[in-house]
Parts: sequence; C-alpha cells; structure tokens
Amino acid sequence: MKGMRRLPALAVLLILAAVLWWRRMPAETMQPPYPAPPAAEIWRTWSPDRRLADLRTRVQPLLTETLAALGAPLGSPVLLRAFKESGELELWLAAIDGWRLFRTYPVAAWSGDLGPKQREGDRQVPEGAYGITVAALNPASSYHLSFNIGYPNAEDRRLGRTGSFIMIHGAAVSIGCLAMTDPWMEEIYLIVEAALRAGQAEVPVHLFPFRLSEERLGLAVDSPWIDFWRSLRPLHDDLPPHQSPSTSTSSR
Repeated sequence: MKGMRRLPALAVLLILAAVLWWRRMPAETMQPPYPAPPAAEIWRTWSPDRRLADLRTRVQPLLTETLAALGAPLGSPVLLRAFKESGELELWLAAIDGWRLFRTYPVAAWSGDLGPKQREGDRQVPEGAYGITVAALNPASSYHLSFNIGYPNAEDRRLGRTGSFIMIHGAAVSIGCLAMTDPWMEEIYLIVEAALRAGQAEVPVHLFPFRLSEERLGLAVDSPWIDFWRSLRPLHDDLPPHQSPSTSTSSR
C-alpha cells in the first residue's frame, strides 16, 4: 500500500470516486429481532409519551434480555462511533468485563462529502468528538426518534464553524445528520436513553470520515483535510475506550 502514494493523480481520484460511489449504495440489509414499528403516518400522530410507551412494550423486554446476557444490562454506559465512508455506526457498551462492541449498524443515509462540517446549510455530517446529553433526547422527532449530537463543539466554535440541530435520527433521510432505519433507531434510542437516565453524564459520539488506518490515510494525502484527519487518529485508536464513561470527550 505504500506504493499507492506514487500512483498517478488520476488513478487516485478514480479510487476515491469508486469509494464514494460505493458508500451511496443501499446499506446492508439487517433486520432487528423486534416487532416492526407502526407505519410512519400512524407514528407521527402519537404523543412522545405514547411513542415511549410503545417502545417499552414492543422493544425493551427483548433488548433487556439480550444486553443482560452480554453482561451489559440496559443502562450501562455507551459510546457511539460512526464512519461516513463505509456507512457504519458502532455502539459500544461498558460490560462487566470491560468495553465491548455490541452492534455495528448500517447507516441508512448521510449527506455531504468526506470532511468536517464548516457552516450552516452545507449539508455536511460533522467529524470529531461530540456528545449526547439527556436534554438532547427527542421522542417527539419528525424523524421517528432522534437525539442531538452537540455540534458545534468548542473546537468547531474556535474555528468559526457554524450549524445546528445535527442529529442521529430515524426516517432514513439526511440533510447533514446520520439517518438510521426506524427499527434500528428504536434500539439505539433506548440504549442511549437508559445510559443517560442511569447517570452517564454524556454519551460520546465520535465521527470519522473513514477508518483511519495508515493505508487509508495514505490515499488521502492530497486532501486539504489530511492534517485534521491525522489529528483524529488518537481518538480513533482508543479501543477499547479508556475514557471514563461519565467524562465528556466533546471539548464543549
């Protein structure tokens, strides 16, 4: 892979174009083990309390059993990591034997290109360290369920980046957010909500352009964002997570 740096510029551009085209393909089909949610036109008429009551009846019992069997009961601390290029969202849990990857979800939609969000309306998904607080939970979302990831963080503000209301949500459509299918968003929402209600001050959300291997970074040496992406490498490589589950990593 070291020789990739010596490829003609056109060849590198073709490789990157192929990767970006691939990430826009339909996500891998994964079916949650829960009864399907109500149709969107019905869900939209329900109050937040009714939506949550439905989740606790339809999804939570089996989810509770599944997590307990893994040694990470519902309410355990959580970490989310997302990779834009491959369209993946990882959910990590602090189990009794240490942090472990619970599930890797297919991201149903994301907008923009590789690189951080810089301004309101650029449709970019941010990159960096963010965090979800209990105040960010939104069971009344027009996109099934959602939570705000806390963009902009302190570093974004220092750099003059603007924007607001960047979410992880359902409904599988995106204008700067990470969109999931409704059934998977229900599972993610319940796990994140339970962690926050159980005392986790903030659920970290780490957003990356791609998996930051030296080989993949080598393909991006001509990008204006290469130094920024290399600065994310320590955060990317901190696995299993070493930070305290209650400690914010979003540099607010």
